[in-house]
Amino acid sequence: MDSKLFPATGFVRLSHILAPLGPIPVSKSTWWAGIRSGRFPKPLKLGPRTTVWRVEDIRALIELGVPMSTATVLRRSSPPATTHPPRI
Repeated sequence: MDSKLFPATGFVRLSHILAPLGPIPVSKSTWWAGIRSGRFPKPLKLGPRTTVWRVEDIRALIELGVPMSTATVLRRSSPPATTHPPRI
């Protein structure tokens, strides 16, 4: 992450968090689903139409990475689906 483009402290709006302007390459729907599941930091409401995130939370997310959900771990570690035996 380029520290010149991303502030050291303060608040950032969603448009500066998600790609292409921001460092997190996920869609808005994935971002909001991640907030609901606890994978991404919760926002702060500054007003009825103003939602922000603490820069420190976003920097920690980038540096520490996103914790994988249990479903993702299970999908990656489970054996491939069985196939039907070939017909003779």
